Amino acid sequence: MIQFDFYGTLVAASLVLLLGRGLVTRIAFLRNYNIPEPVAGGLVVALVLLLLRTLDIEIRFDTSLQTPLMLAFFATIGLSADFASLRKGGRVVGIFVLAVTGLLVVQNALGIGLATALGLDPLMGLLTGSITLAGGHGTGAAWGAVFSEKYGLASASELAIASATFGLVLGGLIGGPVARLLIKRVQVPGCHSQETPRLPKGFEQPNKERSITPFSFIETLALIAVSLLAGNLLNGLLHGTAFELPTFVCVLFVGVVLRNGLSALGLYQVFEREVSVLGNVSLSLFLAIALMSLKLWDLAALALPIFIILAAQTLVMALFAIFVTFRMMGRNYDAAVLAAGHCGFGLGATPTAIANMQAVTQRYGPSQIAFLVVPMVGAFFIDIINVIVIKLYLVLPFFVAV
Repeated sequence: MIQFDFYGTLVAASLVLLLGRGLVTRIAFLRNYNIPEPVAGGLVVALVLLLLRTLDIEIRFDTSLQTPLMLAFFATIGLSADFASLRKGGRVVGIFVLAVTGLLVVQNALGIGLATALGLDPLMGLLTGSITLAGGHGTGAAWGAVFSEKYGLASASELAIASATFGLVLGGLIGGPVARLLIKRVQVPGCHSQETPRLPKGFEQPNKERSITPFSFIETLALIAVSLLAGNLLNGLLHGTAFELPTFVCVLFVGVVLRNGLSALGLYQVFEREVSVLGNVSLSLFLAIALMSLKLWDLAALALPIFIILAAQTLVMALFAIFVTFRMMGRNYDAAVLAAGHCGFGLGATPTAIANMQAVTQRYGPSQIAFLVVPMVGAFFIDIINVIVIKLYLVLPFFVAV
């Protein structure tokens, strides 16, 4: 076994991003279908590691940087959100929440239905539904332990982690193609018209040149650090109470309060260009480490019936994004970008959703409403709604009888 330390992992993650950039630049298929660069590079490395494991060579990375990077990304999301923008997006956020809730219900119904039809425990269907797909690895691990201890479901935690891994991979792969299909049906703002194209903002086109200075960079870094510290303290205070929230939600909340509080008091205006630069660096490195650390052999351990359920979930996610999300969100360019984002956190996680949308907007142009709505729903609403939906399913007769 070869163990990479902190520095080796950081070097490897940087090389993965460069590899992903090279692949997307040179391979038309990846470029045309808007595959995010961290996903392209990370999956290649994960496949190489899978091949090496067949030769009894295992490589492991130090993932201690992964969580701070994820939290830093959510801090920048909070620092990018001003209350004026939130008010403008209120109605759109509400509609998107309805679309997200509908998918959670469909995922669990599909999982339970297929598990029952295939002769599996219905709990396995629930575990391969919104728990691991919309919920991700953290939610999957938590509910896996509950299913093992309370319901006696064998290997529930292992199934949860493998299912969440499957969702993370597919969530980063189908968002771009779905958006490409939908964009063919709409007019992209600024194309074939005399109106002035909208300027990119924040996370929409991360490769646009941004002017920075050392002092303003340090100011933004300080704001992110304060968000991380205060968010973790807030999470500790709420732990074990009825108001307990995931750490990243607390960090994002502190970022929102900092941004708007300092602005309202006239003390400081957040420099969005620095925020977006640091946020995109954090996001890219987080995804690179997450994807290159994937243990694809865990997927091989899934039985054929579980693969069938997860494959069906992927197909339904794509169809839901095309026929439900896109239509509910207005059948326009912004709706197409939102559909790509929905694929990202409907199967994987919010960072995957952002990467999907960046791949689309980098090619076709900005979508400010998408980058306002998806982080808000992915951070604040989806986990809360998911818990409610899961608990409602658990009161069904065949679960109560277990």
